[in-house]
Amino acid sequence: MVSADELRNMARELGFVDIGFTTAEPFSHQSEVLAERRAEYAWTKALGLDLEAGVDPARVLPGAKSIIVLLELYFSRAYPASLERHFGRCYLDDDRVTKDGLSRRIKAFRSFLRERGVATEFPWNLSHRLAAARAGMGDFGKNCLFYSNRAGRRGSWVLPIALVCDAELPPGQPSMGVGCPDWCKNSCLSACPTGALKGPRKLDPRRCISYLSYYGEGLTPRELREPMGLWVYGCDHCQNVCPRNAPWLAAELPVNPKAAAKAEDFQLPKLLHMDLEYFKRRIWPHMFYMSEKDLWRWKMNVARVMGNTRDEAYVADLVQALGKNQDERVRAMCAWALGRIGGDAAARALREAAGTARGLLQEEVDRALEDLS
Repeated sequence: MVSADELRNMARELGFVDIGFTTAEPFSHQSEVLAERRAEYAWTKALGLDLEAGVDPARVLPGAKSIIVLLELYFSRAYPASLERHFGRCYLDDDRVTKDGLSRRIKAFRSFLRERGVATEFPWNLSHRLAAARAGMGDFGKNCLFYSNRAGRRGSWVLPIALVCDAELPPGQPSMGVGCPDWCKNSCLSACPTGALKGPRKLDPRRCISYLSYYGEGLTPRELREPMGLWVYGCDHCQNVCPRNAPWLAAELPVNPKAAAKAEDFQLPKLLHMDLEYFKRRIWPHMFYMSEKDLWRWKMNVARVMGNTRDEAYVADLVQALGKNQDERVRAMCAWALGRIGGDAAARALREAAGTARGLLQEEVDRALEDLS
């Protein structure tokens, strides 16, 4: 078998910022939470993510005795501003498809255990944040995120990685509560533009900008378009306004070279006009929650963001997509964005579209022209 000290040394050698251990007892309270919020999380089962099955580690690995939690600081280097303003930071160096970074290190850690006779499973449906808190590695924010008590200046820019194993390891002291300071006046709750945060550690994921950006159905409802702001994919709003994260946001960090190398590919006009080959080769390997059949949603999100910038520099791109894109939802959002930006060129394109528009597109064109008038 293997000792806790050996695991700590190996984790540090592989670049993880922390490691902790907890028992393999079921997360009983989580089962109650899922039952209470069944309607809010029904979409997870439709995606093949059975959260209820992840409540009991023994269902993941028969004979489970402990959970090892590795902690990754995913915001250890600065990201280009052109990416940070439109994409959640946790996606900007995500290698779950390319498997050229974190995946290799997790694999190396599991190989280290396997060579010492320890079996492990790496279940995505287990609550990795709850496991980290039960291992005493940090606590929660009111925004439902996990905050480290040692890494990243005690911020939330961390990814807990829970491995269920069949070895007995010394469990940490659980720290399951909210660790926000008393003087914080609910910064994250009041700042959530779509009202997804209903209270401390109470999230309706269906209202979350991240969820809406990659799982929202159909044309984004009008009342959500402006609140979703400049986010194309994901959202960091509740983390950016959090006073607990201010120390790390103020840190001088070296630039992440991998993210910087792909920044050019993620420019808004390129995303709005990308074809399937461009998407599969340059975009999907890095941000994969939407498949090629959802290319329309990527473009709809981009059109919405362009509109919310109020930048006339995007008018020509929106006019082009309004005239040439084959998806009604994309064209409808382009019409909305042109109405939001305004100006002579936008109004002229909308009037021209009004002559042939039908259905959903006609409704958006008419509303945009009405707004401009």
